[in-house]
Amino acid sequence: MTREQLRQQGEATRASLFGAAAHEPAGFGTLLTEAVHGAVWNRPGLARTDRMLCTLAALAVWPRLRQLRRHIAAALELGVSPEAIREVFVQAGLYAGFSAAEETLALAAEVFAERGVPFPPDPPADASLEELSSRGRKLMQRVHGERSRQGYAAPDNPVTYALYELAIQYGYGEIWFRPGLQPRSRALVAIAAFTALRLPDQARRFGQAALNFGVARTEVIEAAIQTAPYSGFPPALNVLNALSDVLR
Repeated sequence: MTREQLRQQGEATRASLFGAAAHEPAGFGTLLTEAVHGAVWNRPGLARTDRMLCTLAALAVWPRLRQLRRHIAAALELGVSPEAIREVFVQAGLYAGFSAAEETLALAAEVFAERGVPFPPDPPADASLEELSSRGRKLMQRVHGERSRQGYAAPDNPVTYALYELAIQYGYGEIWFRPGLQPRSRALVAIAAFTALRLPDQARRFGQAALNFGVARTEVIEAAIQTAPYSGFPPALNVLNALSDVLR
């Protein structure tokens, strides 16, 4: 494919995401049109809606609110549900801090309101702590296998477990059971978020876990690649390197 073909493909993709009136910001030349919308967004191996979920996750963990506003609107146009958008931000908040999720959820509410889309009601939170712990541990075993009892997740480490018990209850036991995102989508969100956060060990961990939810090898790779234009090429390359032994 030539640069001109990439440019044409990028212009078409940008228009489909953001509308025909959207243009590349001044100063970039044709870089975003070619490399981002022409190349990355048109790579095979990952559905466009999944690419959008990964993009939202990468933008949410810092968060990059100006870009996020455009992509929330684009996600709605792609058919991503308001519940799914909400859940990407809630899950990303677990990794980047719930203070980040306060900002991203407030922004989502603004964009939804501008488009006459109701903000989805909060799901019920009626499980006991014992139930959260039980289903969280079961999910961890399904997701990570033996790795669910290693490293900072080791239950015999009183230092890390003082915090990790909360992660089991409210991460695996609560957030992963909230409606709006299926487990395979949550695995992709985790890969994208940890890649953007420059945490290759965690991204590798969830890259392995994604396979247990039926995510294809190529989809795991593409989830990391999709983040590159939004949080940097080096972090994505570091995660791809970390995934190499698992996925090669």
